[in-house]
Amino acid sequence: MRSAHERPRLVVLALLVLLAIGAGSATAQTDTSFDHSAFDTLLTEHVDSAGLVDYRGFEADPSFERYLQQLAEADLSVLDTDERLALWINAYNAWTIRLINDEDRPESIKDINKTLGFLSTGGAWRVRFADVAGETWTLDEIEHEVIRVRFDEPRIHFALVCAAIGCPPLRAEAYTGARLDEQLDEQARRFLLDAPEKNRVDIEDGTLYLSPIFDWYEDDFGGSDEAVGRYVARFLPVGPERDLLDSGDFDVEHTDYDWSLNDQR
Repeated sequence: MRSAHERPRLVVLALLVLLAIGAGSATAQTDTSFDHSAFDTLLTEHVDSAGLVDYRGFEADPSFERYLQQLAEADLSVLDTDERLALWINAYNAWTIRLINDEDRPESIKDINKTLGFLSTGGAWRVRFADVAGETWTLDEIEHEVIRVRFDEPRIHFALVCAAIGCPPLRAEAYTGARLDEQLDEQARRFLLDAPEKNRVDIEDGTLYLSPIFDWYEDDFGGSDEAVGRYVARFLPVGPERDLLDSGDFDVEHTDYDWSLNDQR
């Protein structure tokens, strides 16, 4: 039988053991947020300033597989709207990187899931392989049935990267709920202002040159050339380009989309 003096000490020891067990079994998710720090480190190390990707670096780093497993086990029910959206954007980008590596880094993502030289049932975007929150998804489902349906946020088109040069550049940090608005604004400005071969305003001929992304998803940006122009104007500095777009008196032409792999090679 334990003495009265020993029992308090045993209780303290038991509590310390339970705390240690709890710390050792902690996952990447708390009650209110999801920890994307592993993906953040990977992006910092393997994405350059132009948004080009060192795919081999991701493949060789065991923390990448661990992060994908964390996404597979995520509990979305405890996350707020910004946390959920950040998770889905990161999931789309991370699983796209995994798909490119699984396919041995093809020249283009459009080379994946082809039959007799043609895209088969939607190509890479219809491959069911991305494990997120207890289900297995296609990239199309993540983008069109989850993100675009559940979140009223056009800026996601500047953040989702389908491994092509024509896409917005892959951000060299993970999205987080706490900084999501700031990060999406930065992505919009970077895509619209830093790549004139994709997006630019020509004052002399009164033309707004835009990535085909604004054609494919025109409804997300207002549904008309004038609405798209006003949306783009929000991210431009004060000046004649912004004034032109706000006026609605301009033409729209879409630039070429480069489907080459965004590989650092």
